[in-house]
Amino acid sequence: MATQRKHLVRDFNHYITCYICKGYLIKPTTVTECLHTFCKSCIVQHFEDSNDCPKCGIQVHETNPLEMLRLDNTLEEIIFKLVPGLREKEQEQETEFWRKNKSKENNEDDGPRTKRPRMEEDDDEDGDQDYHRSDPQIAICLDCLRNNGQSGENIVKGLMKKFIRCSTRVTVGTIKKFLSLKLKLPSSYELDVLCNGEIMGKDHTMEFIYMTRWRLRGENSYPMVLQYRQRIDFG
Repeated sequence: MATQRKHLVRDFNHYITCYICKGYLIKPTTVTECLHTFCKSCIVQHFEDSNDCPKCGIQVHETNPLEMLRLDNTLEEIIFKLVPGLREKEQEQETEFWRKNKSKENNEDDGPRTKRPRMEEDDDEDGDQDYHRSDPQIAICLDCLRNNGQSGENIVKGLMKKFIRCSTRVTVGTIKKFLSLKLKLPSSYELDVLCNGEIMGKDHTMEFIYMTRWRLRGENSYPMVLQYRQRIDFG
């Protein structure tokens, strides 16, 4: 009977490390144009200065390469299984990061506010719950941005209560659905969500936007402001 060959983790390093930072892929994110994969934070920071893939040099998108990124959850699970302790280490670092930032920005301890698990408007007392009960929470201001000079009727209005609290794992896509329900928009109606004037991709989480896009992170930065508007049709 042939003996089974054992493989070491380093045998797979070429497939599970980031080309940019050379570390294990954290939240592996694939560029759909060329299928190269990087850490999410690494590729987003790279796109701050360039629209080209850092590995092959292909132009990802002329104006907004972030739209061409997709999270690879399957690869993430494979890496966590291959590298002992990596998942726990990342979870600990994430929890510590949000604990420190929450205490700085809220100027309060992890009291009742952090235990409110659902996306909700302030002072809203209905009993709906979401699926992120134990996640760190973040406060967001959703501000309506008018499309000055755009042709056609703009039916997007401001929310009566524009401050919400939600999980840091909530995505922009979920925020869009929330806005559509609250504003009673037609199902065919499209919204853009922006942070600091930049359109956010539908798969971006609130944590990701806070860490990479919110310029006022730190002192006097609470809550994070996201703007929404009727999608501009350039066609």
